Amino acid sequence: MPIVSKPQRTPSLKKEQANKAWYVVDAEGKTLGRLASEIAHRLRGKHKPTFTPNVDCGDNIIVINAAKVAVTGNKETQKEYFHHSRYPGGMTATTLQNMRVKHPEKILYEAVKGMLPKSKLGAEILTHFRIFPGSEHNLGAQKPVKLEL
Repeated sequence: MPIVSKPQRTPSLKKEQANKAWYVVDAEGKTLGRLASEIAHRLRGKHKPTFTPNVDCGDNIIVINAAKVAVTGNKETQKEYFHHSRYPGGMTATTLQNMRVKHPEKILYEAVKGMLPKSKLGAEILTHFRIFPGSEHNLGAQKPVKLEL
């Protein structure tokens, strides 16, 4: 009589079953797009074998030195961020160079936000992402582990 084994099933997690950890990433000298894609990958939880597409099962990420993130080519002067006030003629454009002076953390925030799902789940995942322009952060109570990307 042949031995019949049970078929293996992919686990489908519930929100309470997600095992979340805290990580610190140093952005100094890292390329913007490559860093953003790795962070989005970890925020979403795709690096885990228990990844479930409709559940927030990713980790919490803290980024320090976001103001020192690197870009290649002429992006420093040519890349633009657009904002519209929803009034006629209300569009404003800001270059990456000006954004780095005024809101350095927003550069990485916008890059990661664009790589996450455009839904309620994406908005929820984005709440687990903290960015600090300098080398200090105020989330030491979570005991984050340093992560090299």
